[in-house]
Amino acid sequence: MDIKAVKQAIRVRVWKMLEESNVAAFPRPAYGRIPNFIGSQEACRLASTLPEFKVAKVIKINPDSPQRYCRELALRYGKLVIVPTPRIREGFLLLDPSRIPRQYYADASTIGGSFKWGTPIKPWDAPQIDLVIIGSVAVNPSNGRRLGKSHGYAEIEWGIVSALGKVNEGTPVVTTVHELQLVNDEIPREPFDLPVDIIVTPNRIIKVSRIDGKPRGIYWDYVTGELIKEIPLLAELRKMNNA
Repeated sequence: MDIKAVKQAIRVRVWKMLEESNVAAFPRPAYGRIPNFIGSQEACRLASTLPEFKVAKVIKINPDSPQRYCRELALRYGKLVIVPTPRIREGFLLLDPSRIPRQYYADASTIGGSFKWGTPIKPWDAPQIDLVIIGSVAVNPSNGRRLGKSHGYAEIEWGIVSALGKVNEGTPVVTTVHELQLVNDEIPREPFDLPVDIIVTPNRIIKVSRIDGKPRGIYWDYVTGELIKEIPLLAELRKMNNA
């Protein structure tokens, strides 16, 4: 079985467990998504108690449903929040809590609300990122290797901001997941795969002993023409690199 088939088999098993255990939450079914789950708010609440969260001034958080409350809490705690747009099609948005009425923080933390209350920002104009929170389909708690939904958006986002020096090896990466998303499988690694430092479930915080370094920059050999068409920002960055 090749690497991608091994990864997909793990994803399908986890999606199936979440559905059959009835812990998957809206939107359902979980298949093909960063799955939302019952307890996602508790996981975000626990993540907000991390020292890394408390000291961060700027947090990049993925736009998926299970991390919605993480985005709301970050705003409530006065953090600048950088949110990639879905599939990075429209780049990144900056949510500044000082520019959003407090009663609208919950709305601003949704995908639609982030477009309404956020400001489009080019990644090279973004402030330094102090913490990254991402979703996962599966994650190995012993070494920090994770799987997304297979499109590699979290890796592309990291590639973009790391290429621009906005994050580095020392920038903490946190994922919030359900306990059923923790796997003991040997998740195979590709060069661009982003490991995590901390896993937060609704019940506990797991500090990971990472075995892999974080990727640096964009791995252009893996970027297809189709992907560049889908994500205009990649075309801009490639042009800047070749200038």
